[in-house]
Amino acid sequence: EVPPDNEFEKRIRPEVIPANEIGVSFDDIGALEDIKESLQELVMLPLRRPDLFKGGLLKPCRGILLFGPPGTGKTMLAKAIANEAQASFINVSMSTITSKWFGEDEKNVRALFTLAAKVSPTIIFVDAVDSMLGQRNRAGEHEAMRKIKNEFMTHWDGLLSRPDQKILVLAATNRPFDLDEAIIRRFERRIMVGLPSVQNREMIMRRLLSKEKVDEGLDYKELGTITEGYSGSDLKNLCTTAAYRPVRELIQKERKKELEKKKLEKGGTPLDPSKMKEKDKEIILRPLNMADLKEAKNQVAASFAAEGSIMGELKQWNDLYGEGGSRKKEQLTYFL
Repeated sequence: EVPPDNEFEKRIRPEVIPANEIGVSFDDIGALEDIKESLQELVMLPLRRPDLFKGGLLKPCRGILLFGPPGTGKTMLAKAIANEAQASFINVSMSTITSKWFGEDEKNVRALFTLAAKVSPTIIFVDAVDSMLGQRNRAGEHEAMRKIKNEFMTHWDGLLSRPDQKILVLAATNRPFDLDEAIIRRFERRIMVGLPSVQNREMIMRRLLSKEKVDEGLDYKELGTITEGYSGSDLKNLCTTAAYRPVRELIQKERKKELEKKKLEKGGTPLDPSKMKEKDKEIILRPLNMADLKEAKNQVAASFAAEGSIMGELKQWNDLYGEGGSRKKEQLTYFL
């Protein structure tokens, strides 16, 4: 473990997660194969073969933006790529950087980058990046916020002149259109993580229920079809809600059995031996079935309007700045 040099690095230190403690891998993400592939190409290739990135046009990527609706797996992807690349992970938020003392915010930003260099290879992950690095001309913005942005950009630019420093700024946002133009430029790659397709929803459900006891007749294809507009997070909530139904039934049966047992002990009518044997049978948890999941669907709705105005803005921003649709480049698929 690298000891911090000053009080500012000491403040950032708790946010550093070593690669072996991240606990999320690409296998835990039930879909998003094309995005996983892009991230492997952008992050892992420069780390595995730094000799290919020493001169000319090829240089390690210093900024990647993941944008899209909430609950689609952006944070999980960030943690998984850090784990796969065996890189330290620093989770940065406004609370990490801001201080009540004048002038300390910039020192915290500086400490973030100096500490990242010490524990490199490092992924600096900025969640809800729009709240920290939003447009600088917004009305009523505090001077301290402008200073934080300028300091962050200065150190970020410094990475370009230091190819030996293996540091990547990876950010996530639900509102990319609120980002400052200068920040957008510094994200060399901007990848939209959209709502899962019907096939991806099926894959996510399979992944979520892989460790559960489920009915043999569970129709994953139908589950994928009936959950139109659900994000990965919504699907997880749906499966969790469904998993409570067999547990609830089990508890009710156990309570009923306990009440009947107490009645007998109070001198009720004795049961014949065959009925006693039936009562002494162990109550076991039944498998999860389609009825559980369909009932859970009535309780857990999609949290994001797939056809709403925000989704329209996200798609529009993707057409302008992202890598979706016709702008999508061919992936490198030869090494992972």
